[in-house]
Order: sequence, then C-alpha cells, then structure tokens
Amino acid sequence: MPTSRVLRSSLCLVLLAGGFASSGCKPKAVRGGPGTDNPNLDEGAMSTGLDRVDIQYLVNENLNSMFASGWWARDVQGSPEGPPIVAIWPIKNATSQHLDDQMLTLLSDIETTLVNSGAVSVVSRERQAEMVAEAQLQNSDLFDPATAARLGAQLGAKYYVTGKVTSNDERFDKERRVQYSLFLQVIEVETSLVKFQFTSERSKAIVR
Repeated sequence: MPTSRVLRSSLCLVLLAGGFASSGCKPKAVRGGPGTDNPNLDEGAMSTGLDRVDIQYLVNENLNSMFASGWWARDVQGSPEGPPIVAIWPIKNATSQHLDDQMLTLLSDIETTLVNSGAVSVVSRERQAEMVAEAQLQNSDLFDPATAARLGAQLGAKYYVTGKVTSNDERFDKERRVQYSLFLQVIEVETSLVKFQFTSERSKAIVR
C-alpha cells in the first residue's frame, strides 16, 4: 500500500477515535463491475455468507456437469419429441442461515441458464406457483413425488429440477470456516426416477 494511503488511513483512525469528523474520512459509495474504476469489486469476500460470486460458481458447476451428462445427451438433446419440458421445484435451504434472497438468486440463475441452453423448454416459476395455488397443492421445498406428478401433469413437465443447499460451520478461536454445498437432482415426473444428480461445493472463511 502506498505510504500516502497508509498515512491517510492512520489519520482517519486517529480522528475518528477522538470523535472528530472529517470529510476525507467519511465512507463513500463506489460503483463496481466491468466499465467502472473498480472492475473486481464483487470478487472479494466480505463475510462467510453466500454472495453472488458463490452462487454463480455453485450453479455453474452443477449445470456444466448436467450438460456433460449422458442423460442430457441421450434424453434431452437426443429426444425425438423435441425439447422436453422442465420445471424447477423450489430448492430447499437446509442451512441454519436466512437465505431467502440468495435462494431466489440461485433459482433465477438455474432458470436462466436452462432457458438459454435452448435444449429444454422451461416452465416459468411464476406460472408454477399459480398452478400450485389453483390446484390447492402444498407449496413446499420438499420434493414430494405424488404432488409433483399431479402438478407435472398440469404443467406438461417431463422432468423436475430440485435439490438443496447445505452448510457445515466450523469455528476455532477467532477463525471461522463455512463449507457450502449445492445438491441438484433431475427427476422424471412419470416414474420418479433420478436421471441426474451432482453436488458442487464452496468454502468461505474468516482467518486471522
């Protein structure tokens, strides 16, 4: 770090500790991403929680494995009936963390990637939620074959994508490590047979 930045940071700490306000020490908002002065702003971890970069990694690892699987080549790309219809069942949050926003991001990323693959037709999650309400079926993140079969018949879905996010949290002294896993399955609606499954992993840590 340049000497001037070190001196400025030290001065800010001294002024703040003494209760003095200085416009040069106030935090400021910055914009990050491609085309800005901070293109790598999103790369750094700010906590052990799941962030956008983690979610993209977990989803990409699972879906890349799916696209390379025998099931995808044989039953999806090789389907004589054209692109099969796929619905996305809610992904279960099996961690002890509150991950509502992260789960929505994860589901959106899965949906977008499948749609853009061009190999499957994807039922919108909004339409699926409407059908659940109309059929008065229990809207749960736990995959239930009987419920899925009833809903799948109405949606015309041949396959469901479902799964869960898990975590293992370890602490020692002032250090912490959280190991996240995203487990995905593809289940055939008619038979309840598992056609594909994969687990991707990501670790976050706070170290001294």
